[in-house]
Amino acid sequence: MFVTVKDFVAAWTHEAAATQRVLDTLTDASLHQKIAENHRTLGQLGWHLAITIHEMTSRTGLEFAQAAGEEVAPESAAQIAATYRQASVAMLEAIQSQWTDANVMQSSMMYGDEWPNGLTLDILIKHEIHHRGQMTVLMRQAGLLVPDIYGPTREGWLAMGMEPHL
Repeated sequence: MFVTVKDFVAAWTHEAAATQRVLDTLTDASLHQKIAENHRTLGQLGWHLAITIHEMTSRTGLEFAQAAGEEVAPESAAQIAATYRQASVAMLEAIQSQWTDANVMQSSMMYGDEWPNGLTLDILIKHEIHHRGQMTVLMRQAGLLVPDIYGPTREGWLAMGMEPHL
């Protein structure tokens, strides 16, 4: 759980940059990749991340522009990546201009329960990491190169002239 705005901003900035690298790698052709029938597509997962930023944090009282569109992902990878970028920046600006550390410690109604805002921010990041992991598997299935997240990918190791671990 976060207890300061500064700590959240630092963590979000790092994680959002990793998510942005993933989204910027998507192609229009890759958006329909899915693990199995009745599961989200790669595009739908990316769109879910883009729109959840506002959906989740607006429940805490933060006010910033909501991304256009509903739960149906657009057919443009560039639009998904741009929407995520805009939502991420808008949310960070809202937190830094509307909140103090006291707001982080306040509680808000979240999905039928009361959560400290610092917990909501922590869950937002974990939610992002969870879906980003799903996306990297689908990206490989779609033939895309997965960007480095917490260290080199297989291709990154090979580019450095090193043997990747299997």
